[in-house]
Amino acid sequence: MGLAEEDLNRRMLRARDVMDRSYAEALDIPSLASVALVSESHFIRSFRAVFGETPHRYLQRRRVERAMFLLRTGDRPVTEICFEVGFSSLGTFSRTFSAIVGTSPSAYRRRGPLPHVPSCFAMRWARPSGHLPATEARQASPSTPSASSTPRAPSTPSAASTREIAGSGPLLRLRSHDDDFDIELDATHPTSGPAGTG
Repeated sequence: MGLAEEDLNRRMLRARDVMDRSYAEALDIPSLASVALVSESHFIRSFRAVFGETPHRYLQRRRVERAMFLLRTGDRPVTEICFEVGFSSLGTFSRTFSAIVGTSPSAYRRRGPLPHVPSCFAMRWARPSGHLPATEARQASPSTPSASSTPRAPSTPSAASTREIAGSGPLLRLRSHDDDFDIELDATHPTSGPAGTG
């Protein structure tokens, strides 16, 4: 990696840090490009090259990630959470949330609080997937195909259909197919509800 590329990466990181800290504010491309000290078009191209997604998509995911936490840990109205995380319209929030997570905000909330697992695992499991097009971000339960079903070509699995937390007894199983890990934990603390709702 040359010095110029390293310098550009640092600039993109600086802009991403602003989005991480100030995701609820009205951020736009001109202000983020000025943080990175590049032109607007160069910022969009460079950000996508470095992080694999556009600045707008990253900011949406960051806001949805925060909304996921608020929905699972409290009982505040969905509309209030929508505005708190930086969306200006409930309709836009619901569409974006459904496209990224694979389910509506209300349906996601009904899953209840996350079981007691180490916070690093819970955060990684709950984080929305970064590169799913809206058409693939649908929630689907894994099931055995019926004899009448037509075989389909493999596709990128959605975050909602490949992650699960199961087991409400002393043994807790955390599985993530897309991240390729499978962990069993001894859950010494009782959960506040059924754990197999993810």
